[in-house]
Amino acid sequence: MLISNLSETILFGKNFATKLKPKSILLLEGPIGSGKTSFVQGLAEGLSIKEQITSPTFALSHHYHSGKFPLIHMDLYRLTNVLSAEQLFLEEEEEANIIGAALVIEWPELITNLVEDYLKINISYCEGSGRNYEFYDSRLDKN
Repeated sequence: MLISNLSETILFGKNFATKLKPKSILLLEGPIGSGKTSFVQGLAEGLSIKEQITSPTFALSHHYHSGKFPLIHMDLYRLTNVLSAEQLFLEEEEEANIIGAALVIEWPELITNLVEDYLKINISYCEGSGRNYEFYDSRLDKN
């Protein structure tokens, strides 16, 4: 799917929110500046979350509780140690399961071996302008 600009990215995230359920895991892959956090801003809007959505690059995770169900937004970009990334993921996954939150993870490459059921979006730059969004649902491989 081709997304041309920021407003389309946010609108797409808002519409994609209908696919998320409590305890869903969404992995977002893509280069710096590809719109991962902007997409999450749209997701939050679609979930009626009132808090301002910002990148958790330095905090590693942000929790939002004001919407239809909670959202935990993680960013593993700064983590280079696999064990640290896995520990953080397992702690946040446990919290998400307890409170019924959707878990959205930017830069999930270090923890994908721990995740069984997930949706994944890979965002890439298009020639010229815009972004290409490719989807994957791990549940479709379990037949």
